[in-house]
Amino acid sequence: MAQYTCTVLWQRDNASFADHRYSRRHSLHFDGGAVVPGSSSPHVVPLPYSDPAGVDPEEAFVASLSSCHMLWFLDIAARAGWVVDQYRDAAVGVMARNDQGQLAMTRVTLHPAVQFAPERTPTQEEHHDLHHRAHAACFIANSVKTEVLCEPVFATS
Repeated sequence: MAQYTCTVLWQRDNASFADHRYSRRHSLHFDGGAVVPGSSSPHVVPLPYSDPAGVDPEEAFVASLSSCHMLWFLDIAARAGWVVDQYRDAAVGVMARNDQGQLAMTRVTLHPAVQFAPERTPTQEEHHDLHHRAHAACFIANSVKTEVLCEPVFATS
């Protein structure tokens, strides 16, 4: 079993808090050393309390699904002997009410455009099969209904 970590860090920095007039900017620290600016979505929390330059959780969710699908697609294509020159996905996530009436990412649509080396290009059927296999293998797509636990750590000052 593998474990993956991300530390999320937010600080108030003397801003007001109880009136909700605080910045939602934060940082995401990944186990490999990458640090990514994060924020709430400006669609959810208005400017200036959100930072549109930061990655919001909804964007990260869509990007995670897209990235996982792409990585599996590239692997499966390579194993099948196809040479991929470029892969571009303009993925779109939709936030709407789910069956329980809660706001949720109800749909993510991937729009992968793949350019293969000109020496050998798959048929449309072969191309769709590669994507079908990548979708079936994608860890993130297989995890969308995963259990999410919250185990708070009580910190004393």
